[in-house]
Amino acid sequence: MRMLPRWCRRKSTAFMAALAAALALVTGVSITLAGATPGSAYTYGSAAAVNAATTTSGIAPAMTCSGVTSLDLAAAVPGVPFEVGSAAEVAASSNTLGNWGYCDVQGVIAPQIHFELRLPDTGWQANYLQLGCGGLCGSVNTGNAAASYGCVPLTDGAFAVGSSDEGHSQGGGLFSTDPSLRADFGYKSDHLLAQVAKVLVKQYYGRAATHSYFDGCSQGGHQALTEAQRYPTDFDGIVAGAPANNFTALNTFSHAWTAQSVYLDGGPATITTADLAPIHAAVLKGCDAPADGIIADPLACTWDPASIQCKAGQTSTSDDYCLTADQVTTLRRIYSGPTDEHGRLLYPGYQLRGSELNWAGIIVPTSATGTTGDQSFVRETLRYQIFDSPRPALTYKDIKFTAASYKKVMELGAGIYDATDPDLTAFKKAGGKLILWHGLGDQHIPAVGTMAYYKAVEKVMGGEAATTSFARLFLLPGVAHCGGGQGPDKLDALTAITDWVTQGKAPADLLTSTVDSTGKVTSSRPTYPFPAIAKNTTGGSADDPSSYTAVKSSAEANLTLNWLGSFRSGYEQVGNWIHGKWVISKGKA
Repeated sequence: MRMLPRWCRRKSTAFMAALAAALALVTGVSITLAGATPGSAYTYGSAAAVNAATTTSGIAPAMTCSGVTSLDLAAAVPGVPFEVGSAAEVAASSNTLGNWGYCDVQGVIAPQIHFELRLPDTGWQANYLQLGCGGLCGSVNTGNAAASYGCVPLTDGAFAVGSSDEGHSQGGGLFSTDPSLRADFGYKSDHLLAQVAKVLVKQYYGRAATHSYFDGCSQGGHQALTEAQRYPTDFDGIVAGAPANNFTALNTFSHAWTAQSVYLDGGPATITTADLAPIHAAVLKGCDAPADGIIADPLACTWDPASIQCKAGQTSTSDDYCLTADQVTTLRRIYSGPTDEHGRLLYPGYQLRGSELNWAGIIVPTSATGTTGDQSFVRETLRYQIFDSPRPALTYKDIKFTAASYKKVMELGAGIYDATDPDLTAFKKAGGKLILWHGLGDQHIPAVGTMAYYKAVEKVMGGEAATTSFARLFLLPGVAHCGGGQGPDKLDALTAITDWVTQGKAPADLLTSTVDSTGKVTSSRPTYPFPAIAKNTTGGSADDPSSYTAVKSSAEANLTLNWLGSFRSGYEQVGNWIHGKWVISKGKA
């Protein structure tokens, strides 16, 4: 058996002993998790899981790397024209994914979906992993897997890895003026790449991949759910982090709402980055946060900014911080989410209390006259992505928060860009497994939206037990968008999904960790399937996973939203404008 990497050996000794003690405390947990054995939990990234994946040298290539460019594959995938442009060996020392050399295959799927495959020289275990991208994509990402930190088979070359630029090389939304490129970005590119990649993998190794997986965060999470919903047989296991699946409403109403809230009436920003620390301190106090400052159940906190509004004649200072009336309005709006003229949400989510430190540069500017990420997100979507023709003069100020505006925007964009179908029957029937995860301090995509989608899946799929048999949601306290923030943000969901697919071991928990610049783990805690939270029931160290027990969150379990839209199968959006609903084109390939 090969020696495990140093980090894995450390994790499998004293660290795992502490974790084992933590798991023993799960007995008596207040909720029952389908697929979990009471009194125990299987924690992924453990030495046992790694050993199972690293006991052999893997399947060797059946041909040379340079020979890939000579293959005549014009008819290999019916209806999917593609070409391989280059194939070259890359040394293990240049691989950001792990210590394995690979054949780097680059090519194009018509009309202009650029893709890359990393085909391991050694260690391949007949697995294919497709990675998502971020933002509006525009570049190929084969160098970073969103949820695979730590010692997983990926490190040792067990996966052939592929990704694409989703059909364009622009960072902005200009590509969407072309209907074909719009569809490639919206839903087609990953399906096409999956078909092409599997053919190339089979040619290179002389046998097909046994299992295929997808891992992505943000836009990558959107890609992941698109695959589960539209192409349920492409992947056996899917990891979707912080998914931008409600793309149209998110990039118009949600981001425009926070921008208009910060820049009230189009004026200078009412809140800047200098305000975030004292506001966050007030939130922690108002939410009765523990000493480590991480709110485990922010959905349950209803702290009102008016509690620290300046009194008559009072001036805010660093020692006596208070809010102006406009600042109270701004914060209340950010915490409540975008609503129409009747108080109905136009996006099923809002910023959670405790996320404030992550707002810098995205929701609030550095100075009162500065700009924010939200402004640019809205600009690209409005100008190029949702209307029939470009509207280059539009800005976040032009968004109207009305039922009529929502109807118009969603009719134009949702059928192409959104992945909100909760009916995952076909994916489940095909044996697919899905792990969703989201940081509760996410400043880009409110985690509430993912909770709402998951609850919709439960409703359609027949309840909690029927859903947890193939899909689970994990929420990470204090964690910002796809990582960072104040809570433990490193997790290994990739090993979890492969073990679920291949061994039937449903994840009863995922271990999250904080890692310093030297690679040392400084704190860890478990996260449990929604609607459970990790509660410190022992009084032990907040950094020790053995301090925590799974406890049901009533706020999460009972979440209801007065949302103008609705998660419906068939890409159908429900509103209150035309006898209760309108139907959008499914836009399937």
